[in-house]
Amino acid sequence: MGVTKTQDFTEEQNQVAALAKALAHPARVAILQHLLHRQTCICGDLVEVLPLAQATVSQHLKELKAIGLIKGTVEGASVCYCIDKHQWEKMRDVFLHLFSSPVACQDNCC
Repeated sequence: MGVTKTQDFTEEQNQVAALAKALAHPARVAILQHLLHRQTCICGDLVEVLPLAQATVSQHLKELKAIGLIKGTVEGASVCYCIDKHQWEKMRDVFLHLFSSPVACQDNCC
């Protein structure tokens, strides 16, 4: 496998790419949407909402937690997840900065 050379890009470019990768699966988007509408969520609840097996949901939760968009705590046999508000706002600002940049080319450039 080749080297990604992420060190050759800015911190913001790497943040956008990592976030885009984490959001690149509709199940993860669905999980985030579900968590945004609730204060906390037990993983078992997500399995009831999503058409996925427990192991698959757990893997998607792991990816979202790794990027920092969600946080979780173990409570007995259950794990409760919620949106990490600070990280959510930080990532939102990264995307807003990208999408608020003016487009330089005209409508007829291509």
